[in-house]
Amino acid sequence: EQILDLFETVIATVNLPDHHVLAGDLGAVVEVYTSPSLAYEVEFVNPDGSTRALLTLAPDQVRRLSSADVLTTRQLPLAA
Repeated sequence: EQILDLFETVIATVNLPDHHVLAGDLGAVVEVYTSPSLAYEVEFVNPDGSTRALLTLAPDQVRRLSSADVLTTRQLPLAA
C-alpha cells in the first residue's frame, strides 16, 4: 500500500454527502496517520479558500490524480 504525500492533491473515491463531498471532489492531504492504521486528514475547500470539510479518510476513500482525470465543478447544493 503506497502512502500519499503530505499536501498531495487527491480525489475522493466515495460520496460523503453529510460533509458535502462527492466522489471526484479534489482535496489536499494535510496529515498522514500511520498508527493504529493508515489514514489521511484531507481538506476540501471552497473556491474562496475556506474549508468545506476536513475529514479523516481511509486509503480506499481517496486516490492520487491521474493523467486520465478531468477536472470539473458543480454547485454545492448538488453534494447535499
